[in-house]
Amino acid sequence: MEQPPRLDAFAYLKSLAAGEVPALTTRIEANARIRFTVAQALAQGRLGFHFQPVVRATNPRFPAFFEMLARLTLPSGQILPAAAFLPHVEDHPLGRAIDRAALASACAALAQHPALRLSVNLSPRAMGDADWLAILARAAATDRRVTGRLVIEITETAALEHSDQTLDFLDHARGFGCAFALDDFGAGATGFRHFRDFRFDMVKIDGAFVQGVSRSPDARVLVECLVKLARHFEMLTIAERVECAADAEVLRSLGVDCLQGYLLGRPAALPDTPSAEAARKAG
Repeated sequence: MEQPPRLDAFAYLKSLAAGEVPALTTRIEANARIRFTVAQALAQGRLGFHFQPVVRATNPRFPAFFEMLARLTLPSGQILPAAAFLPHVEDHPLGRAIDRAALASACAALAQHPALRLSVNLSPRAMGDADWLAILARAAATDRRVTGRLVIEITETAALEHSDQTLDFLDHARGFGCAFALDDFGAGATGFRHFRDFRFDMVKIDGAFVQGVSRSPDARVLVECLVKLARHFEMLTIAERVECAADAEVLRSLGVDCLQGYLLGRPAALPDTPSAEAARKAG
């Protein structure tokens, strides 16, 4: 492996996590170092995953499922969120390696914990990745109950920009028993024809509409419309970025099925299986 550029990528990654924006020239140089850092993390087993609960709106004590979120641990021990490194490898083979690692980790966790249900985020390029699909096919062939508890999340923007590829992928992957979620619903401008043809099992309402819904009549009307649209197509609705009790109460009153956000639980290590078992028994 080639030697990394001179810039200290660890400091740059930390600045990204803190929300700082370095100068453009620094950013260009650091991008190569970030990729080198990610490659090292993959080789040394320092790419991991946290899990954020998605709870039923009417029974938030137990999760309906957990979303897997990538985390990178630096040699210093600092853990970085996906936003600090994924955008820099999205168009690079490292991005596909992360996609495959996420799917393999999800399938392993589902096989180990029979009461667990997980979702993984799918990048547009993974839809055409034969190796990614091979991991899914092997998991289904080994135990179809594993892929039957897997939810694959595709962002609305990706679905729109790659509509034909998305339709082909959904038709193929449904044969493995997975469920599919349209992520960031409302952030783009999904055509009704595509929305109907995609046939997602669930939609995740973008947090821009969710945050402050208790204080905004406009946001309330928009969420209500999105819920009615999803219900017409028999899709489960999930509100993202729920961070206050007042918003959660309004979302329940509007008929949102599930809630996700810091109010209900922050991303953390894989939960204990008794909680997942209790959630299953709770129905």
